[in-house]
Amino acid sequence: MTPRTPAFASDILALFAEREAALTDIAIIQPADPFLDMAGEDLRRRIFLTESETGRSLCLRPEFTIPVCLDHIESRAATPRRYAYLGEVFRQRREGGAEFFQAGIEDLGAKDRPEADARSLADAHALLSRVLPDRTLSMTLGDQAVFEAVLSALGLPRGWQKRLARAFGSPAMLEAAIAEFTSPQGAASLPRAVASLVARGDEEALTRHIDEAMQASGLSPSAGRLPEEIARRLMEKAELRSVRLSDTALDALKAFLAIHAPLEEAEARLAAFAKEAGIFLDEALEGFAARAERIAAHGLPLTETHYDAGFGRPLDYYTGFIFEIGTEGLGQPLAGGGRYDRLLTLLGAENPIPGVGFSIWLDRVATLREERP
Repeated sequence: MTPRTPAFASDILALFAEREAALTDIAIIQPADPFLDMAGEDLRRRIFLTESETGRSLCLRPEFTIPVCLDHIESRAATPRRYAYLGEVFRQRREGGAEFFQAGIEDLGAKDRPEADARSLADAHALLSRVLPDRTLSMTLGDQAVFEAVLSALGLPRGWQKRLARAFGSPAMLEAAIAEFTSPQGAASLPRAVASLVARGDEEALTRHIDEAMQASGLSPSAGRLPEEIARRLMEKAELRSVRLSDTALDALKAFLAIHAPLEEAEARLAAFAKEAGIFLDEALEGFAARAERIAAHGLPLTETHYDAGFGRPLDYYTGFIFEIGTEGLGQPLAGGGRYDRLLTLLGAENPIPGVGFSIWLDRVATLREERP
């Protein structure tokens, strides 16, 4: 059954107009490769894939951020620019059905990053407050840039920094990666040809070998991880297998991930952690503090706003500020968003374009509205 446009859509469109975000029209059929490359493993597994007459990999739109960015690049639009959207997205094996509505705003090209971050959070909160006026909303904030700064300051090898950064947002994946780092195991059992290429460090030849093996087995590269990604992961594992995290660094990493505090206290907690661990996070903390000040200036309820050092979202393109908004009694978030400063360059933009945005799950909002007396 196709979901109906939410009855409260007019309230959403009115807020878009007030916030000076232009409503954009994004095609339902999208090129699949950008999502397979950049959207994160959880979303990759849920994409509805198809092919064009020429064999090009296509998919039903699984989210809006990547298509909005592609559209912006293709139209060569000037920045800064704010795009709003309200429409269906399609994901396999999702509770409540495979088609559902999302609404959100993508803010591209704003040079004042702390202000753009705070405005994105304020926009999401304002939209939810308008359509759920009787609900108390709670906000959970994270920051991938702070996490990556901690990894760098602890002196972790670059390969392990990348591995842990990819796992950020998935507690299970992060725990598994840390466990592997603290107790590295011997080489996994690999086919002789693969093991030989890994041992030689020939990533290009390894990629060709994996690609040929997948084609011979009838596996489409668009159905899961790309040969390049598989080869890169195998090379990283081989390089890092002998590296072990020191007890001091492990204790510091665990202490960081355990930080969970009201936003008003978070900067002090992070500064105290850095001092105790003997590391410098000055640049990351300056950006964190500037954003916290802007969030307060937007009048958001700070008593309902918490920072969680281990909080992330399972999308590969995030680079900094990350947030979710929820409400009591609902086990899933109502809204989620964050900063993605590298995404537009990866999608083909000629020059770097900073970006931040959010999406709201309107089916969850509709369920809560129906529960009102």
